[in-house]
Amino acid sequence: MKDQAGNLRDIVDKINNKNRILYSYEDSDLHKNFVKPTSKNARVITVTSGKGGVGKTNITINLAIKLAKQGLKVIIIDADLGLSNIDIVFGVIPKYNLSDVINYRKGILDILEEGPSGVRFISGGSGLQDLVKLDKNQLARLLIELGKLDEEADIILIDTGAGLSDQVLSFIYAAKEVILVTTAEPTAITDAYALIKIIAKKDKSKEIKLLVNKAENSIEADNILNKLHDACLKFLGVSIRKLGYVSNDSNIPKAVKIQQPFVISFEKTEAANDISVIAAALIDNTDYKQDNGYGIRLFVNKLKWFFN
Repeated sequence: MKDQAGNLRDIVDKINNKNRILYSYEDSDLHKNFVKPTSKNARVITVTSGKGGVGKTNITINLAIKLAKQGLKVIIIDADLGLSNIDIVFGVIPKYNLSDVINYRKGILDILEEGPSGVRFISGGSGLQDLVKLDKNQLARLLIELGKLDEEADIILIDTGAGLSDQVLSFIYAAKEVILVTTAEPTAITDAYALIKIIAKKDKSKEIKLLVNKAENSIEADNILNKLHDACLKFLGVSIRKLGYVSNDSNIPKAVKIQQPFVISFEKTEAANDISVIAAALIDNTDYKQDNGYGIRLFVNKLKWFFN
């Protein structure tokens, strides 16, 4: 039986093989014809975690609302292939998902669902799995449709599944920025470090932002942020950004039960204030460099090839 290190090496080798395909693809006619800089490109951020149960989706939703309250147009794409639940927390039943666009039933703007505070979301559904089956013409049409989101959004948050699966890693590698959510649990911290290690093997320039959820206090959160930051710098040669923390708050599960984001139903709580601080830090990100050639189309373009 392989140990964890052996499993990690296998994953890295598989990704490196896919990278070689991707680099040659970026010189292809399809890439040149359909992934071009537009007048506006959305900032695409993947939100992920090393393990489940750390509150990643809740962070995504509440962060999106706080960003929207700052005047930004925000779209969430639910990319959790196993446990899609953006709609559950929002209390909205989506009529369509990405498969309706892929199969020519709807346009991308038709499947956008309205959430609170002007935040909109897209249910990936079976459409994300259908990406692996697209032929050249289908992919070209999908890129054209998704390109419309660059004009519709300032920030697109991609809520992934948890863990180190090929699918989760694909979403991470396709994005320019990654928010990695962890908690104080030793297993969550270990899995977060393992995920950063895999990312570093491929791309040390990836913008990784670390967020501690369910923190008992600022001392605990800072301890985790500092230790992971220092370990990644020393052993991986990667400098991760300490994005902040969200306090452990008994009102959060109450908000989930009533299917409302806690920044709305319990807006005066410490956790809601923590999200406001994180949103402000994300907007005022001096590390972020706008790339006019990057947007949702290039993200999906890369994602297609990582899936293959």
